[in-house]
Amino acid sequence: MKAFFQKYRHALVLLYGLIYMPWFMWLESRANMPYHVIHVRLDDMIPFVEYFIVPYLLWFVYVAAVFVYLFFKSRKEFHQYCIFLFTGMTLFLIVSTIYPNGHLLRPNTFERNNIFTLAVQMLYQIDTATNIFPSLHVFNSIAAHRAVANNPALGKNRLIHGASFVLMVSIILATMFLKQHSVLDVIAGILLGLLMEQLVYRTDYSAVRVSLGRKRGPEKAA
Repeated sequence: MKAFFQKYRHALVLLYGLIYMPWFMWLESRANMPYHVIHVRLDDMIPFVEYFIVPYLLWFVYVAAVFVYLFFKSRKEFHQYCIFLFTGMTLFLIVSTIYPNGHLLRPNTFERNNIFTLAVQMLYQIDTATNIFPSLHVFNSIAAHRAVANNPALGKNRLIHGASFVLMVSIILATMFLKQHSVLDVIAGILLGLLMEQLVYRTDYSAVRVSLGRKRGPEKAA
């Protein structure tokens, strides 16, 4: 048992959930309070398409599957993925706290009655139309895909890499076609994702670590 915990002690990052979930639930409890309505003209031009509920719900499996895979395969990449996810999720919490926001895009009725519209109705009941900026569905999908693309095994597999990209794009589109997010939420999620991609995967911090090591050296010697 001791060996198991030593091998997987990086599971401690899951304690972040003790911060995120209570904070998020508190934000959701303020759904009836006044908030800034996010809306652009393009939102009205995008039709409601209930079939996008499929990739929208696959988001939960997608993000979790990458999380579990990296947890067991690569501690370094797992930490990178967590830094990517948790940084964006924390910024989302902060923005939602100081800038209450929401939208009025959801349809009052559906033109069709099928299993997909039923699933959308259930989604609407569970998830409020508040705390939407930036879109976490968009941001976390980008995080998952970039983790897949940067993994030596998954990134070189054309089928997995391609499927991941298609799923990411489908999820991003789903947020708008299901009227879960405004175009502005999506753009903000994409920009934040691109920024984190640069910070997590494209920035070389070796020079910084060397510099810090040199500063600590004399102190240890003293």
